[in-house]
Amino acid sequence: MKYQSRKKAILLLADGTIFHGKAVGKEGSAFGEVCFNTGMTGYQEIFTDPSYYGQLMVATNAHIGNYGTNEEEIESDSIKIAGLIVKNFSYEYSRVMADSSLQEFLEKHNLLAISDVDTRALVSYIRDNGAMNAVISTEVDDIEKLKKKLAEVPDMKGLELASKVSTSEPYFYGDPNATHKISALDLGIKKNILRNLASRDAYIKVFPFDATFAEMSEWGPDGYFLSNGPGDPEPLTQAIDTAKEIIKRDLPLFGICLGHQVIALANGISTYKMHHGHRGINHPVKNILTGKGEITSQNHGFAINREETEKHADIDITHVHLNDHTVAGIKMKSKNCFSVQYHPEASPGPNDSIYLFDQFIENIKNAKITA
Repeated sequence: MKYQSRKKAILLLADGTIFHGKAVGKEGSAFGEVCFNTGMTGYQEIFTDPSYYGQLMVATNAHIGNYGTNEEEIESDSIKIAGLIVKNFSYEYSRVMADSSLQEFLEKHNLLAISDVDTRALVSYIRDNGAMNAVISTEVDDIEKLKKKLAEVPDMKGLELASKVSTSEPYFYGDPNATHKISALDLGIKKNILRNLASRDAYIKVFPFDATFAEMSEWGPDGYFLSNGPGDPEPLTQAIDTAKEIIKRDLPLFGICLGHQVIALANGISTYKMHHGHRGINHPVKNILTGKGEITSQNHGFAINREETEKHADIDITHVHLNDHTVAGIKMKSKNCFSVQYHPEASPGPNDSIYLFDQFIENIKNAKITA
């Protein structure tokens, strides 16, 4: 079979470290920040998550592709990762619901992938040395040329990527006759977020990443949502200004992931690039308000400053990541606004935090009563 004599490939890290592997189908080079996801399942949803735009994804599960792909199990209209790195790539698949192999899915979306990489050693290296830019390539005969190209790739810190994945024009999602109307700012929104809102009797109008408050409020929404997305939140000045306007008017506001960071910045709380981020579907979070633990799906390389959050007079920390005590959720004391750093919609992942969508709808209902 054609995959028995595949071309050699390498992963070259920005610090010069090289990991060897073999090409999966497509040949060439792909650049981005290398990161890893510890999820045992859900690779198709991960690959199509806009929050991963511009990143080289290391899958820590030893076998990727064994259950194929299904056209319905996507979180956006295309693959968003820059490239894929795995240990064992499964060309054959076995699942009744699958409609194609992962290889066919990657070829359809023109994605470069390499396998036979020692991913255990690679993940250990990233954990010790931090996420960094890298290149995966089949051009293994000219390492110096690859190093020069890699040196030109911009660092994720300060990089605005929401514009690369956001919708260019507003669109609607859900039932026009639904009880609640929500304006959503698309910073890289996942489809399952829209599904969860729509299933709670909401009709959503999705706006481009740089939409103003005036544009989002024109159709008379009952609540506002700031989505997940890729890159550094600090360059998103328009999104931050939009969040400020929503907060100033005390309108129901909910933010997830990048949206959470934008809400923090709108309140004067700074963000920072993490050493290697949180990416997986088994991250433990404690809900400070209830005392309960939640196993969560997470995907972020930036976080908000905990010390500044604790000192903020109008902010309460509601959720904390139990592995490193980073802020995982906040709410405003005097405004109808809350946010979380993780993904309550999961896809992939557990549904421990799905109640947050119910909480948002309740906030909308209560605002209608008091209006």
